[in-house]
Amino acid sequence: MRLLGLDPGLQHTGWGVIEADGSRLSFVAAGTVNSDSKLPLAERLVQIHDGLRAVIDQWEPVEAAVEETFVNKNPTSTLKLGLARGVVLLTPALFNLKVAEYPANLIKKSVVGAGHAAKEQVQMMVRVLLPASGDADSADAADALAVAICHAHHRATLKTWGAKDFREVLR
Repeated sequence: MRLLGLDPGLQHTGWGVIEADGSRLSFVAAGTVNSDSKLPLAERLVQIHDGLRAVIDQWEPVEAAVEETFVNKNPTSTLKLGLARGVVLLTPALFNLKVAEYPANLIKKSVVGAGHAAKEQVQMMVRVLLPASGDADSADAADALAVAICHAHHRATLKTWGAKDFREVLR
């Protein structure tokens, strides 16, 4: 099953595609969709949408997973990140893909074993779990691969419980 992991960002949105066959995971592709900071916000959101649409068209995932964002100290930055995240959630949904969401701590715990792992630890474990991913073009792409790995580990549990995401399970 081909899974798409997404790490939302207004400037750089990471994406990673893996193949999950039971507990066996393989790297397919990864990259970053970038938006031009000189453009108006609406046009930047279109760039993110168009970039993700191209990724979905090319790699044909059957499900997607998105990292939940944390709240920044700067409310303007938080709002802009939320808008980008909305596009990141919407785009796969427009392709009729199921979209799961995972908190950052759960992603880190699933990949590294510690919920407060450093970015470098996550990137190192992604390379260990997906050796062919060494050519992931950025930290954002590696983070997106971590989201896909987390989803691969948890999707069967969610399906068994009949839950759409972990918020339903943790209630």
